[in-house]
Amino acid sequence: MGAGHAHRLYRPGHSPVHALPPHTKLAAVLAFVLVVVSTPREAMWAFGLYALLLAAVAYAARVPAGSVLKRLLVEVPFVAFAVLMPFVAQGERVDVLGLSLSVNGLWGAWNVLAKGTLGVAASVLLASTTELRELLLGLQRLRLPPLLVQIASFMIRYGDVIADEMRRMRIARESRGFEARGVRSWGVLAKSAGALFIRSYERGERVHLAMVSRGYTGSMPVIDEMTASRAQWSYAFALPAAALVVCLLGWTL
Repeated sequence: MGAGHAHRLYRPGHSPVHALPPHTKLAAVLAFVLVVVSTPREAMWAFGLYALLLAAVAYAARVPAGSVLKRLLVEVPFVAFAVLMPFVAQGERVDVLGLSLSVNGLWGAWNVLAKGTLGVAASVLLASTTELRELLLGLQRLRLPPLLVQIASFMIRYGDVIADEMRRMRIARESRGFEARGVRSWGVLAKSAGALFIRSYERGERVHLAMVSRGYTGSMPVIDEMTASRAQWSYAFALPAAALVVCLLGWTL
């Protein structure tokens, strides 16, 4: 898959969670999310136990709680959507602090917040303990379509290149006295966006020609073939297995 590519979410470490093969962690996180989504929303205590399970994983991975909470801010748009649900949903109403709220809307908001937060937290822990290159290798190991893996790889590798191109263009504009103020600046920004698209397209062509000249035929070579032992699979699936027990109790109690 090529050379490594660092990302801001990853926290280097030597914990047991870091040492797990990436495809085992990917499969475990997917299984955990499926279990959480399958849990009845009325079993509120179950979501508290799920949070404790994730906290145990974070402790084992030596990922600070503050780091996880800070990265949970990515779900703010979903929180805003959930907050509106009690006001716009139909059905039985209940008064809360002088506000008429929908009972179905309240349950729906809780369902979105609880399950969404747990899913995002699990993804944050995965990203904090696994490098991007390893994630791509894990997806390939799980037999994800090679084309999708290549697209994800190119997006990750050349996203920083495009961002750096945007930074240079911004510096060039500012060095010529440009300041984005009001509607009048939109024309300049639109031209900059067009120039960025052309430069990105041209660079993509040059990169493709360079890859073809080096023997690229539509598939990326795999440098190392990762394997996982039964013990590693068992360790990785301890989280979704415990969550499954909680889920079954949530349906029966």
